[in-house]
Formats: sequence, C-alpha cells, structure tokens
Amino acid sequence: MATEYGQGYGLDSGSGFPGSTERRHRLPAVLRAPVEGRTWRELTHVLLSLPISILLFTYAVTMVSLGAGLLVTFLGVPVLAAALAGCRGFGALERTRARGLLGLEVAEPEPLRMRKPGAMAWMGAVLKSGASWRALLYAVLQLPWSVFSFVVAVNVWVLGWALLTYPLWFWVFPVYAGQEGVQLYGDEAHRIYLDNPFEITVTALVGLLVTIATPWIVRALTMVDRLMVHGLLGPSRLVSRVVELESDRGVVVDTAAADLRRIERDLHDGAQARLVALAMDLGLAKEKLQEDPRAAARMVDEAHGEVKTALQELRDLARGIHPAVLTDRGLDAALSAVASRCTVPVQVEVDLAERPAPAIEGIAYFTVSELLQNVSKHARATWAGVEVWRTENRLMLQVVDNGVGGADVSQGSGLAGLADRLDAVDGILVVDSPAGGPTRVTAELPWRGEHVR
Repeated sequence: MATEYGQGYGLDSGSGFPGSTERRHRLPAVLRAPVEGRTWRELTHVLLSLPISILLFTYAVTMVSLGAGLLVTFLGVPVLAAALAGCRGFGALERTRARGLLGLEVAEPEPLRMRKPGAMAWMGAVLKSGASWRALLYAVLQLPWSVFSFVVAVNVWVLGWALLTYPLWFWVFPVYAGQEGVQLYGDEAHRIYLDNPFEITVTALVGLLVTIATPWIVRALTMVDRLMVHGLLGPSRLVSRVVELESDRGVVVDTAAADLRRIERDLHDGAQARLVALAMDLGLAKEKLQEDPRAAARMVDEAHGEVKTALQELRDLARGIHPAVLTDRGLDAALSAVASRCTVPVQVEVDLAERPAPAIEGIAYFTVSELLQNVSKHARATWAGVEVWRTENRLMLQVVDNGVGGADVSQGSGLAGLADRLDAVDGILVVDSPAGGPTRVTAELPWRGEHVR
C-alpha cells in the first residue's frame, strides 16, 4: 500500500467486462444473473422510470392543480377530467412497459360507465371512476420511488462493475492522473491508494460480490413497481369481484332456465301425456258403461293403473325439484335415500353438528345426487362412498368409487356444469380420476349455516 504526502487531485473512472457470453450457460445461475436478459430488462425499466415519472408527475400535478383552481368556474370540471383521462392514458403505457420489461400481465381497469353519450356524461364517468383516481395516485407515488430506485440501481451497478474491472483500468491513474491508483482514504496529512496486486485483487473480488448482488437488488426494486402497477393500474378487487358475481349470476340464470326446461319436458312427456291418455280412457269407459259394463270396468281398472304411474312420476319430479326428506330431516337422511337408489352399494357418512343454509344444503344434495348418477351410468364400479363434513366455514363433500376412472371436468361433461353451479356460490369442485380408477370427487361449499331447526 503506497502513501503519498501532498495536495489533492482529480479522479477518473471507467467500466468494462472481459468475460465471454458464449460460455455463460455453463455458469451457475448466481453468476449468470448479472448478464442475463431479464436483469438487463429490469434495469432498463428502472432507468426509464425516472424520466417517465417526471413527465407523469409534472402533467398530473399541473393539470390537477389547474383544474382545482378553476373549479370556481365551469372550466375546472373539464380540466380535471382531462387530467384524470391523461393519467389513465399514462397508466396504459405503464402496463405495456411492465408487460414488456417485467413480464407482468395486468388486466385493464374497469371501463368508463356512461349512461348516455355526450361530453358531460364522459366527464362525469371519468370523475366517478375509481380507476382514474388510482392512476392519479400512481402518478404521484411513482416519482419519489423512481428517484430512489434509479439512484440505488445506478450507483450499485456502476460501483460493482467499476470495482470488478479495476485490474483492467487502474493503470490510468499513474499514466494520466499522476497517482498510484484509486484513493481509498485521504486527508491533509496523507493519502492511501489501492495500487499493489493484493489490493487490486481484493478490490476486484469486492466488485464481483457487488455485481452478483446487483441483479437481486434491482429485482427487489422492480417488485415494488410490480405491486404499484398491479394494485393501482389494474382492476380493483371490488370491481373484479362484481364482474365475477355478474358472471356467476349468468350461470345461475342459465342453470335455472335449464332446470325449468327439464321440468317442462318431464311434465309434457311424462305425467301430462299419461293424464291426457287417462282422460281419454275414462271418457271411453263412460261411453261403454251402459253398453258393456265389463269392458268399462276393465278400462277403469287400466286407468287406475295409469293414475298410479302418473302419481309416481309426479313424486319423482317433485323429488328432483326439492325432496321433502331434505327439508324435514336434513342431508343425512336425504343422501341415504339417494344412495339407496344407486346401482352399486354406497356407504354414506355425514358428520354435521348443525345444518347449513337451505340453499347450500340443496346444492350439496344435488351435487351428491348427480355424482352418484355418474357412478351408476359411467363408472362401472362395484362400490361407492359419500362423506360430508364441515371444516371451519366450509361444507365439504366427497364421493369416491372404485370404477374405471378417466372423469375429466375439461371435457364439457356434466361435471363441467356441476363445477359451474358450485362456482356460482363460491364453491369448488376437484376431480381426481386417473385412468383405471379410483375416482375421488371433492366439492367445497361455503357454510352460511343456520342452527339446527
């Protein structure tokens, strides 16, 4: 270590890297990170954030301040609306930049909702939109964060590469600056330089550590950018939930319409047709009552059989709409009744201290009923089991069979419709059915319970 006594001097620095990119795939990930494309894209994002945030902040503050100052006149409203609309436009740019440089996919926020066309309706929609105000908040918060991340990223990046490549350019100091190397310490009495081989090597090693750490530091900085873009420039959770509920409501409406069509078809093709035939038979029996009492009695006897059949069909139809045993005695008795009609032996275990809400109870009943119908029709099983229990605020159902397996929700079968029906009430359907079996279908429903009635 050399020590020089004298006056001050200037310091120049440079950067460079002697490595070859052809062999970086042979290096561990921690060593590849400083030269990987993802790292350079994230650094580019940090570097671009500063000028973009300055422009966005200046626009937002200027326009909002102008609009707020002009609110005493009519001009303030359109200026403020234009400010928010501009922030939404910048938000679209930021989502595109995040998608290209950070690989972050963020959906567009909710569109403006205008009841009628026109400039006034547009301004009102912009001012009422939560996405507009979130974009303005992003414009305000982005500047201080981009300044901080820019300073940290640039300084760490330059420091790491400068120290790492110090053995390549330390000769600049004695040749052009009149000193032995980079000054490590200096005061009026003496100065310390990094100039001997040991100190140069240690400097390069420190630079290597800083260079290796730099990508992870930049990545941590961009994580905040990801959170800001996702939280402030994407759709809000409330709006997303509303859209989801609207979609679920459509599923419920479609399901209800399909159920009504099924009931109408069953009535038309079943009980109604039998009752029409019964009315015709009774009419013929009435005509023959005087002429041929025996034939009339025989026809009445046949009509009596038709009445019994029609009543049974009506009972089956009523049970399909909502079984009385479910209302009166709960899931245990209702599922036992369903299991007794299955073509294979079914073991039913219901462990519930209280009953869920009637709507959830009905969905649970029809879920198990449809799953057992699938077992009867498609599984080619010799045994099935049904379990029902409660876990915290969720009602759990599980139907297992030892059949051939191969059930798949994605094939658009009845399981897909069942999954949609459960999803409409925040339920989940999970199917585990490898080829060769066994099949295990688990359904999860919100409890929304009531105390035992």
